[in-house]
Formats: sequence, structure tokens, C-alpha cells
Amino acid sequence: MRRLKEAPIYAFLFACAMLSILTTVGIVLVLIEETLHFFGDVSLTEFLGTTRWAPQFANAGFGVLPLINATLLMSALAMVLALPLGVLVAIYLSEYAHPRIRSAVKPILEVLAGVPTVVYGYFALTFITPEVLQVLFGSQVKVFNVAAASTAVGIMILPLVASLSEDAMRAVPQGLREGAYGLGANRFEVSTRVILPAALSGIVAATILAASRAVGETMIVAIAMGLQPNLSWNPFEGMLAMTSYVVNVSLGDTPRDGIVYKSIFAVGMVLFLITLTMNIFAQWLLAKFREEYD
Repeated sequence: MRRLKEAPIYAFLFACAMLSILTTVGIVLVLIEETLHFFGDVSLTEFLGTTRWAPQFANAGFGVLPLINATLLMSALAMVLALPLGVLVAIYLSEYAHPRIRSAVKPILEVLAGVPTVVYGYFALTFITPEVLQVLFGSQVKVFNVAAASTAVGIMILPLVASLSEDAMRAVPQGLREGAYGLGANRFEVSTRVILPAALSGIVAATILAASRAVGETMIVAIAMGLQPNLSWNPFEGMLAMTSYVVNVSLGDTPRDGIVYKSIFAVGMVLFLITLTMNIFAQWLLAKFREEYD
């Protein structure tokens, strides 16, 4: 009788799981179909081997390298800001903060994750660029630039790194801490030489998740980075990220069967492959550095 009562629940949960899988498969199939149509008109060599991106011009160019460069540069700079700060905040909350302080600081920190990304975008455009970057670095900082966008994205993903890393550190058995203290280690040594290595798999997972979030960010980069397909390593210049191009073209009256419309899916496929590669790499790292305790 108990199995009969649980059968509808089992069927409902199974249907939910299958729905999520079928949705993912459907998205991937649409990406593949439209991308193949795009490469029927544009060669893969031109797409990956040239540096001029101008699909909407009469003399069209379909070199996606400037878009990939802008996306990866912005994400890397955002992680340079978010990763060390997030781990330091996690160490403080896990090993140093009083329980009352932790219970107050952590929810406040996580409020940053609930701020709409469009707010971060205009914060980068109206405050970070004119009040911080242009004051520090002068006129070489353009109105639209990668540095402002990456700073805003780094602030946005900081709670993700800090919260998940702190959860991983809190999950380390208390016996490891007590053993280290018994051997004469101080709190800093326990935090950096015992807790941090023991929680490394969780910190790696938080890092990859935050990096994937940065790569896929749309509104901040669309507002603060500009729309110039510029292949450069200068973070003070405006560039065009892959997500910015997708949202910019999708908002216009783009003909469905045109090459510009198909290019959206080709760029989306590149973005999908980048995030998929990051997730596979994260799974490998988790399997390599995972620590299990009885």
C-alpha cells in the first residue's frame, strides 16, 4: 500500500526530471540546427580565423574572435576581483566571525546577488567609469570599457563565490580544526593550511560556477562595455561581448531567415561550448581534489 501511495509522487518527480532533460535537449537541437544553417552560408574558417565582425554591413564580416576575446577578457578580470575577495570573505565568515556577526553579514552579502543586473550595468556606466576609473587612469578610459563592466560583474558574482566557499569550509569536520590547534597551529595557519585545502573541491566548484555566470552575463556588458567589435587586450576600451551581440540583434527587426538572424545562434553555440567546457573541467577538478571524511 505504501508503494502504491508513493507511485504518483514518483511519477510526478520523474516527469519533472524528464521535462528538464527534454528542455535542455530541445535548446541544444535548435542551436545545432540554426548553427548548421549559418555555416551553410559562412565558412568555419572565416568564422574562427578572421577578426572582422560586421554581419549587418553590406560588406559583411563574420570573424567571431573579437567577441570571444571581449567575453573571456571581461570574465577573467571579473574573476580576478571576485575570487580572492570571495575566498577571504569566506575564511572570515567560517573561521573568524562570531556566530551573531556571521548570521547578520552573510544575508546582507547575499543581497548583492538579488540586485537586478541592469542596475549593475548603469552603476558601472554612471559611477565606476567616471568616478573611479577616469579619476585614477585619466582620459585613456573610454565611456564604454571592459574594466567597468568586469568590475560590476565581479561585484555581482562575489556573493556566489563567498557563500559557496563558506559552505564548503563549514562542512570540513571540526576534528581537523581541533587536531591542528592541538599541534600548536594558530587560527591563520588552521584556516590557510588545513581548512582551505580540505575545502578545495567546494571552492573550485564555486569558482567555476561564478565564472560561468560571468561568461553568460548580458545586461551589464551590454550597457557598460559598448558595442564595438574591437579585438584588443586594453581593458579601458569598449568591446562587444557575445551576449551583448545576441541581445542587441534580438531586440531589432531582424528577418528570421537572414544571415544576421542565423549568426545569433552561431554565437550562442560558441558561448554554449565555452560554458560546457568549463563545466566538464569543473567536474574533472572536483573528482581530482574531492575530500571525503567519515
